[in-house]
Parts: sequence; structure tokens; C-alpha cells
Amino acid sequence: MPEVKVHDMKGKVVGEVTLSEAVFGVTPNIEAIHAVVKNHLANRRQGTQSSLTRAEVRGGGAKPYRQKGTGRARQGSTSVPHYTHGGVAFAPKPRSYRYPLNKKLKRLALKSALSLKVKNDSIIVVDNIKMKATKTKDFASFLDAIGAQGKAIVVTPEMNETIVMSARNIPGVKTTFATLLNTYDIMNAKTFIVDKAALPMIEEVYA
Repeated sequence: MPEVKVHDMKGKVVGEVTLSEAVFGVTPNIEAIHAVVKNHLANRRQGTQSSLTRAEVRGGGAKPYRQKGTGRARQGSTSVPHYTHGGVAFAPKPRSYRYPLNKKLKRLALKSALSLKVKNDSIIVVDNIKMKATKTKDFASFLDAIGAQGKAIVVTPEMNETIVMSARNIPGVKTTFATLLNTYDIMNAKTFIVDKAALPMIEEVYA
């Protein structure tokens, strides 16, 4: 079973914790991670793009010039795509990019992402993440103390408004709680920071 060190909020090592083999020790399935991340990004797309077809642009009702005798190519309308201000051929229209994935694949991808963080030493377990007041400066100091660099995701046992408010203005830092993890956020973050109290919840929910 994988073991990681436990730090306090000042970065000092205060112990060790053994992680569940079923969640943090599986063989990472890169194909599953790719499929779930691709699905996540597709589901986030608004799909509101829209252009006018030749039937929707204004004008085009009259033939621009007579059929023969001008020496020019025959034309029947000014709304055709090759005319300025004409319609768009095969114009994009609003659509949904959503598509489903089965739960088994999502669960495998999440466990693979968590296991990758452990394998790459990108997981930091903190004894107790707490903030006395909403202060971005203090939270940034905490991240520096534990050695978190670049993008980071901070996982707490439950919703903590003080932590959320303290971290929301720090670029690249995202907060969430144990029962609301997703593969994209884990893979997008360079460092996975988790409260020790959230580990049993993660292991129980995702095992």
C-alpha cells in the first residue's frame, strides 16, 4: 500500500499515512483518463455558434443580371456563398456536444488520476487545513510552506467557505471537497493537496 508523509500547514512533517491500494495504488489507465478528460471538455462546450445560410441572409431574391450577353458567369442570386454578404455554405448551427460515458470508465479514470499523483510524488497530505479568517495572503503563504507550485487543487472533507474565499483569487488554485472530485481537475493540477480527514471519504466513495 502507498504511504505518504503528512505535513502541517507550516510545511513540517508530522507523520505518515497509508493510502488505499484500491484508490491510490491502481495501475494508471491512460486511455481511460484521456476518454474522460475529452468527454469533460466536450460537455463544457456551449455549442452556441451560428452563421446564416443563403436562405437566411437578406436579399438575393432578384437575379443580379440577365442570363446571357454580359460575358459574365451566370448568376441567379446574390445570397450565394461566393458573393460578398452571401450566406455561409454548411453554416454551423447551435448544437450540443454532450455525450455519455459509463460510470465504470469514469471511476477507473478517477482512480488512475489519483494513482498517478501518488506515483509522481505530486500529492501533499495536510494534517488539518483550516483558516481563521478569509485572507488570500495567508493561504498563499500556506501553499508556499508545503511546497505547492503552479496549478494546485485543494481538497477538504466538506465545503469550507473560508478556504474557498481565501483561495479563489490565487491563479491556478482550485478548491473542492472529497465527494466532488473529477478527473479533469486532478489531471489539470500539478499538485494534489488533500486534508488528511478527507482521505477516508475519498477511499469510501471511490473504492
